[in-house]
Amino acid sequence: MNFDYTDDQKALKDEARKFLMGVAPLSVVRGVLENPQSGHDPALWARIGEQGWCGAAIPESYGGLGFGYVELCALAEELGRAVAPVPFASSVYLFAEAVLLAGSEAQKAALLPQVATGELVGTMAVTEGPGPLLPERLAARVRGSALGGALTGVNLPVTDGLVATRAVVLAQGEAGPGLYLVDLTGPGVTREGVATIDPTRGAAKISFDNAPVEPLGDGGDALAQLARIQDRAAILIAFEQLGGADRALEMARDYALERYAFGRPIGSYQAIKHKLADVFVKNQVARANAYYGAWALSSDAPELPLAAAAARVAASAAYWLASKENIQTHGGIGFTWEADCHFFYRRARHLALVLGAPRDWKRRLADRLEQRLNAELAEA
Repeated sequence: MNFDYTDDQKALKDEARKFLMGVAPLSVVRGVLENPQSGHDPALWARIGEQGWCGAAIPESYGGLGFGYVELCALAEELGRAVAPVPFASSVYLFAEAVLLAGSEAQKAALLPQVATGELVGTMAVTEGPGPLLPERLAARVRGSALGGALTGVNLPVTDGLVATRAVVLAQGEAGPGLYLVDLTGPGVTREGVATIDPTRGAAKISFDNAPVEPLGDGGDALAQLARIQDRAAILIAFEQLGGADRALEMARDYALERYAFGRPIGSYQAIKHKLADVFVKNQVARANAYYGAWALSSDAPELPLAAAAARVAASAAYWLASKENIQTHGGIGFTWEADCHFFYRRARHLALVLGAPRDWKRRLADRLEQRLNAELAEA
């Protein structure tokens, strides 16, 4: 089985890289980091919307390009490589996937065309503070009829919550946990910025005080739906992590070849060679798992939950190591604000937490491996 990109997908990836090199150099990231009020670059977001990338995996019937998930993975890898300060992940991997998977036909027809053009910035609000997401700890409440209701609660932190106009919120309903659509520009919604390690992906504390909401789709098992959404997003985010890890490794390699110590490039010393070799191996392991996840996502294979957890764990570990060793290879200058190394370190930490901590995904991976083993033993 060939898990590599096709020639057409490679061409799309190459064009995306050229485009981002032109419109999103690291100076754009630095500009947002030094002026983090909105947590993104509106001009870059508009340019990406014009390219149609937000609709890459959205069906043509809903205003998208209908390319497919492997093409979206290729774009995600290049966005991660550029450390792009845009709300792409929140809008496309989370909000759009939530609407596609659980939304009604009316909701899909109303919202997805706006996501596809970049006009609508969406997000998901499911966390209420530190700690694992447990149904018994869910404090947000929706009171009202099956056709709508009023939401009261607080979500923290919500990635891209300052710029998003719509959100999918997890809250307790009359019949248990549910997913709800809320207009973040409407009444009863208060937002304030939250300081995080990566200001180029702004986060917010969102308070709801009887904010009008509507159920996402026709209800159903909200926690199962959320798990499916997160599995799909985990694979797409793994490609962003992979792109950032590869770029961090390249930065470290280039510096090791141009920086001299005692008359030799520092890359000729064993200590540096071993560091970069370790990063390369981690990146290759992450790439193999990400490709497996892309196959499972594009074919909606039964292996998708297991592939998502594996991709998530491997990509988080690879990006963390690559970003850390990039700083170490740069030595004293690597720790400075003027160096670009910290962009990747910040994004690595952010992406490792945005869908839940790595330890939670390791637990999911172990559980899913056990489930598969038990199923195989039952069939034997």
